[in-house]
Amino acid sequence: MYVELSCKTNFSFLQGASHPDELVTRATQLGYRALAITDRNTLAGIVRAHMAAQEAGLPLLIGAEITPVDAPPCLLWAPDRAAYAALCRLITLGRRQAEKGQCYLTLDDISRYSSTLLAGINPCWGGPIPVAIPDGPAPLPTLPFTTPQPLASYHDIFAGRCYLLAELHDSSDDRQRSEQLIDLSQRVRLPLV
Repeated sequence: MYVELSCKTNFSFLQGASHPDELVTRATQLGYRALAITDRNTLAGIVRAHMAAQEAGLPLLIGAEITPVDAPPCLLWAPDRAAYAALCRLITLGRRQAEKGQCYLTLDDISRYSSTLLAGINPCWGGPIPVAIPDGPAPLPTLPFTTPQPLASYHDIFAGRCYLLAELHDSSDDRQRSEQLIDLSQRVRLPLV
């Protein structure tokens, strides 16, 4: 059974296109075991997703993609009410520190609210996604965050509650990408999900 751990709604402007309830409906149709809504620097899609998930009987994982100015983006999930409150406070802080419609957070801000949250880091974010071209597969791009330093900070902050995320795109280089991610996971000591 499949669980989607990273999903953006139309509340992540220019990144997600579907309404939260549409995503829940589709996840149910596909037989997902659960669905995580992780909009960028916001929890705006959670209420609609929650109502639809309750009606469909689909467990909903609550989270957000947080984009600090001094570190790679990360997914933060709230496994309980205390973590949800911490995530709300973190996002509120980021919104208050920036112009309207923006979010300004640092790694130190994330660290301050991290004690109850789970974290996931996708080393592919910020880099090109391989695409098929008529003459054959595109060369495998290098991962933007292949050195331990940017990822080590998250390892230290979340102490046993941080994971390296693998997204495979059903392309000819999935095996190479998997091997690359397994190697990176071992080097930065983050379990691969």
